[in-house]
This record gives sequence, structure tokens and C-alpha cells, in this order.
Amino acid sequence: MEKYIYDEKIGLWYELQGDYYIPCLKLPDEEQRPIGIWGQRHLRYLRQHRKALYTELQISGKLNGYLADLNEKAENMFIEMVKQMAARENVTEQLKDQNQMLWVQRMNSIRDRAMEAVNNDLIYA
Repeated sequence: MEKYIYDEKIGLWYELQGDYYIPCLKLPDEEQRPIGIWGQRHLRYLRQHRKALYTELQISGKLNGYLADLNEKAENMFIEMVKQMAARENVTEQLKDQNQMLWVQRMNSIRDRAMEAVNNDLIYA
């Protein structure tokens, strides 16, 4: 018996494993980009709550690219929101020079609210 055979009807190669022919299946190559903290959070959410979408992205080879794009979008959204909130609430370098503890307190509050907004709008949506 041949080690490999090709089925022209469905276009698949089969490999002999013991007494059986098993289809030679391979996932498509996927671009490798770093996904960062936002992408990792969304990946965890997909695995736990959106299993069908996770499986579809993984099988199609688009999971890493999807997560990397989402990570970039979330990071940009977070940075922009922090800048806007700080300007709106008058949290400036002048405040930092005058009262560091107040500046840290306000910036932590701003960062927490921006993180919550990004989580609600992108990560867990």
C-alpha cells in the first residue's frame, strides 16, 4: 500500500497510518505579531465566552492578526482617552510640580476609568 494517496474528488491527500488512511490536514500559516495585554485579555474572553468565534479565527489562521489589531486599537483608544480626560480635568504638569500626591491620585483615577471604558467597548464586547 502506498504511504500517500490523493483523492481528486475532494482534493485531499491521505497518509497511511497503520491500516488506515488519515487526511493530511494543516492549518494555514498565520502571521506572528505580538498581541500585548489587551489582546491577551480578549483572547481569554474568547476562549471562555465566545468559543465559536475563537475556533473560527484559530482554524482560519487569523487569530493572531485579529488579536494584534485589537491590541493596537485598544492601546490607542486608552492613550487618547487618558490624554482627553487629563486635559478636561486640568491634570497638568503644573499640578504635578505643585502636589505630586494629588496628581498621582487623579491620574490613577483617570487611568482606571479609561481602562474600564476600553474593557467595556473592545475587550469584553
